This record gives sequence, C-alpha cells and structure tokens, in this order.
Amino acid sequence: MAGENAQTSQERTAELGQFFFLLAQNTSGLGPVEKTAIENMAKLSEEGLERLMKEKQLDAVVTPGSTAASVFAIGGYPAISVPAGYGKLGAPFGICFGGLKGSEPKLIEIAYGFEQATRIRRPPSFERLDVL
Repeated sequence: MAGENAQTSQERTAELGQFFFLLAQNTSGLGPVEKTAIENMAKLSEEGLERLMKEKQLDAVVTPGSTAASVFAIGGYPAISVPAGYGKLGAPFGICFGGLKGSEPKLIEIAYGFEQATRIRRPPSFERLDVL
C-alpha cells in the first residue's frame, strides 16, 4: 500500500480530478436523459441557427466578446474570435464569428479580413500589471 500512496501523490490524481475520470469510465454509455438532450440540441440547432443562416443567406453570425464560441461549440459549430479593441484600462476585447458546420474556411477569411481592415491587434504591454 505504501507504493500505491506514493504513486498516487506523484500522479496528483486528487488535485487533477481523477475522480471524474473514474466516474466517466464506470458509466454504461449514454442513457435516455443524455440521448434526449442530444436530440433536443440537434432540433434547436436545426430550427434556430441553421434555419436563420440559411434563410438569410448568412456567411457568419457576429457576436461581441469571445464567450459565444462556447455556445457555438456546444452545437458543434465552428467559431473564431479576433481582437476588436481595447477598453479604458487597456484590456483587450474581441468579437466572435460563428458559422455552420464546414464553414471554417469562410470564417477564417472573414476574421482575417476584419483584422486587416481594423489593424487593432498590438503586442501586449506589461507596464500596468496592477490593472489585471
């Protein structure tokens, strides 16, 4: 048992969340609740974002900040965030371009075009670390 404890402390399993991996490993796969959630997500995606983009013939949806990237990812959609400006204290903020599955080349083109048109990106300055 002494070797087991030494190994556990070296692997830092408690600190790094091994408990959750063990729980996941012990599941029997997707149950009815998970399958229903996946079906609902697909239906919401088809009737929401996909329908809107197809009906309006949109190449991308633009949102302020980068948090929308998580929302796109949940639905399986690509998104790219780029710098859009700086706040009063110099902290950068961005915008997010999201699109339909398979639209990554178009999103990269749009994001690149935005960056070239705005030239907002600048190297970070470490003069005011107290602001962070």
